[in-house]
This record gives sequence, structure tokens and C-alpha cells, in this order.
Amino acid sequence: MASVILHRSQKKRLEQGHPWVYKSEIATVEGEPEAGQLVNILNHQKRYLGTGYYNAASQITVRVVSYKPLEAMDKAFFVDRFQNTLQHRERFTKGEKAYRLVYGEADFLPGLIVDRFGDVLVIQLLTLGMDVCRNDIVEALVQVMKPQGIYERSDVSVRELEGLEQVKGPLYGECPRHVTVRENGLAIKVDIVEGQKTGYFFDQRENRASIEPLMTGWGGRSGITVQEVEQDGITKELPVNKSGSVVTFPYWDGATVLECFSHTGSFTLHACKYGAKKVTCLDISQHAIESAQENVDLNGFTDRVEFVVDDAFQYLRTQVKGVDEREKRSTPGTGKNKIDTSKPMTPGVGRTWDVVILDPPAFAKTKSAVPGASRGYKDINLHGMKLVNEGGFLVTASCSYHMRPDIFLETIQDAALDAGKILRLIEWRAAGKDHPQILGVDEGHYLKFAIFEVRSK
Repeated sequence: MASVILHRSQKKRLEQGHPWVYKSEIATVEGEPEAGQLVNILNHQKRYLGTGYYNAASQITVRVVSYKPLEAMDKAFFVDRFQNTLQHRERFTKGEKAYRLVYGEADFLPGLIVDRFGDVLVIQLLTLGMDVCRNDIVEALVQVMKPQGIYERSDVSVRELEGLEQVKGPLYGECPRHVTVRENGLAIKVDIVEGQKTGYFFDQRENRASIEPLMTGWGGRSGITVQEVEQDGITKELPVNKSGSVVTFPYWDGATVLECFSHTGSFTLHACKYGAKKVTCLDISQHAIESAQENVDLNGFTDRVEFVVDDAFQYLRTQVKGVDEREKRSTPGTGKNKIDTSKPMTPGVGRTWDVVILDPPAFAKTKSAVPGASRGYKDINLHGMKLVNEGGFLVTASCSYHMRPDIFLETIQDAALDAGKILRLIEWRAAGKDHPQILGVDEGHYLKFAIFEVRSK
């Protein structure tokens, strides 16, 4: 087997568990390894560090797959790895049949993603080293998972950095375009062919469940109290409004919620499940909103959800502008500051919610994009928190790896300062248990999720 020998001055990332060897870290190559072939990784003293697959065309020239000598990445190798990943998911996903089964480097299989949607698996082969193992990967998945079908979604630009074309299509068995799975007791219909990435984002499963305490406890703001009421000769504790009438709407205590960047409406579904009174589900994509609407109907939440196709940035700004206008109308002004209240406000603007949820796509895909991304995150969070009713909650996330946690929190704090808000951090979370992280591999620490209580100064 060929070997790569590292420079004496190379960083100690490998010793700390990082699975990447960059081209610039390699001093010499002994032998003539072919692209995708396994090589041994040696330090400058030729001490063995690990085994990985090789691609001279990539800046990440070697990706580690084993810290013990390994002869081949064959079917037996993948069967063993998949059995381990399955055991981990079965331990932590409590019997659910939809989750990320293989998470690349974190499962010691760099360049490979496998998502399970019940009896259908969706895979991504992101590197040449995994692409050349395609047949062994499929055969091993069939042996371990016994799926109905395996569909490939390797239609991602990162493959081009490895000298590969983007591809997608069925690899095994029957692969229906739409599959319905369950998450936290909810039915989710997923488009594995045209949906984003593999069709669904499992990394927020536990985070979606964490919004449950935010969804109830709001009835008192409307003057509704629980009182003893006699009905048909029986005394019951029932909700009663200010007029003394019994409230029959079952979600009288629920929150009003705005979900931006909704994709398939996953946070909307969880909000409804946990008792929200009314949810506004927004995405710029008509296809995404149609998917969200199908999922809302599927779970019987139709009457409590409204759908908006719009750019989230523009929608938030428009609502804030309406709030500002309403405040000015309520304050008498003189001269240039006087508002002509004879003209009606634009319908549908100036709305506020008890809970605003912001789960945008990655704004920073490179380190150089961080300043621009920070402006984007500040913009949506500033306008989002302005639309939260006093004492309500801002739920906000970032899936940009380059947007480090300290930068993300600093950006939100800057937004709060400009908005005149005080934020109390209630919860701070990362990706779910089916997205484990290797300590020392910072690239895996990409997801930041926070719940803030919002108060005015």
C-alpha cells in the first residue's frame, strides 16, 4: 500500500482525531496511489497515524477511514460500519424509522451521507473515495437495512471539487418520489427526488420538540381565565372570557406563531401539535409551501395554519414598517410628524406574534462570506424580534459552519441593541443525536439553535 508522509511542521489535527489531510501538509508520497485508493498516513518520522482514501485532485487529499491498518474498503468493511451506525441510531431515536443513518466523518465514513425514510434510503456520495465504492456501499446497505429502495441524491456541487459530476437517481429496488415518515409523532411527507438535499433535515428533530413549552400559556393575555362553571347541573372548570362567556375554541391558550424559511413546514407542524392557536407558515418557494400545506393537511391542522409565499427578509421588514406606522398613528403628532389617519393602513401589515421562528438556509458557505452572512442574520433577527409580542419568544438558528457560535450570538446581541430589546437565553442547542460530533472536528459543529425571551427596554 502506498503511503503519504506529512511535513514535520504539519498541524497536530490528525493526532486530535481530525480526519482530513490537506495537500499542503504532505511532504512526499511513497508509491503511486490511484485516485480513490487507500493509503497509509505517516508522520515525518514515518510513524503510522491512520489509513485513508487518496485523491490528488482534491485539496483535501486524504480522508481518514481507520486508525488501524486497513486493507480494503469492501462490502465487509461497510457492513461492519453500517451495523455500528444503525446501533447508535436505534439507541437514541427511540424506535423511530426516519433519521440520518450515516453522517460522514462523524461515523468514520467521510464523504458518505445516508438518510433513512422508513423503508427507503437516500444516499449522497460526496467524494471520489466513496464514489468508487458505490456498489459495495449499496450491497452493504441492502444486507444491513433490507430497504425497499435506495435513491441517490449526489446532485451537489461539492462533488465537482473531487472531479465528479452531479448525479441522482434510483440505485436499488423501488423508490417512490414521495415517502411518508413519522417524527415526534407527526406524519411528514418527503419529496426525495426534488426536495432540498436528501429531502428533509433530520438535524433539528430534538430542536423542534424543544418548542413545546412555548406553545401554551397565552390565554391570559386575552383576558381568558379558567373558572368553575355549572353546566347541566355539573360544575366544571372551563375557560371564560372577559364577558363571562365560556370559550369553546380548544386552542384558546395557544400561541400565535410565525415560521420563516419553513421548507416542509416542520416547525409549523410541531407548533400545532403542541397547542398553537394560529401559525403563519412562510417560504419563498411555492414548491416548499405546497409541501408544507400537504403536511399540515395530513396531520389535521388545516384550520390553524395560513401559508405565505414571500421573501422572508421583505416580509419581516414590511410587518415591522406596519408596526411602526401603527405606533405613530396612536401618538398625536404635529407638523411634519403628524400622521394622516384618514387613510387606512395597508391590510395585513403590522402584525405581531407570540413566537417567531427563524430557520434560514446557510448564509455563509465560505469563510470570506461571514461578514455578509452576519449582516443577513442581523437583519432577520432584528426584524424578527421586533415582531415578537412583549415577553414572547424568538426561536433562531444558523446552519452555517463558518458562522461560529460566538459570532452568531454577538450578531443577535447587536440586533437586540438596535431593536431596543433585552433577550434572555432560554435554551441553546446543536444538531440532534443522529448527527454526532467528533471532538476536534470543528466542521461538524455547524448547527446553532437558540430560544430567547424578548422584552423591551
